[in-house]
Amino acid sequence: MQPNSTKPAQPAVPFTLIQDLTEALPPLTADTIVSRTLYKDRQMRAVLFGFAPGQELSEHTSTMAAVLQVLEGTATLTLGEEEIEARPGTWVHMPPGLPHSVRAGEAPLTLLLVMFRPEKEGPDDPAA
Repeated sequence: MQPNSTKPAQPAVPFTLIQDLTEALPPLTADTIVSRTLYKDRQMRAVLFGFAPGQELSEHTSTMAAVLQVLEGTATLTLGEEEIEARPGTWVHMPPGLPHSVRAGEAPLTLLLVMFRPEKEGPDDPAA
């Protein structure tokens, strides 16, 4: 080994870093819902949502599985036939096709939504 040898450069591994999600959204104004796509590739998409107080995203479905996490504020979530009150820290996994809606509470609401394309083959094994 030579004393002045250097290691070959390691190839860079790309990654996405957002150190403060709260700064990623544009300012909210009354009666608005804003969103910002944070990341997107062929298999997943991460979207940050901001809701002004009382704003609602009406019932809809998606062809993708999704994980929703409440970051700030409170909301009423309708998941299929169930209605739940969500607060910061609430985490929900929604399978493809689940009817759902979101209604912000009395304060601004910030949600992180991560959507995943369904697997094309293989069993549905949540432990995998």
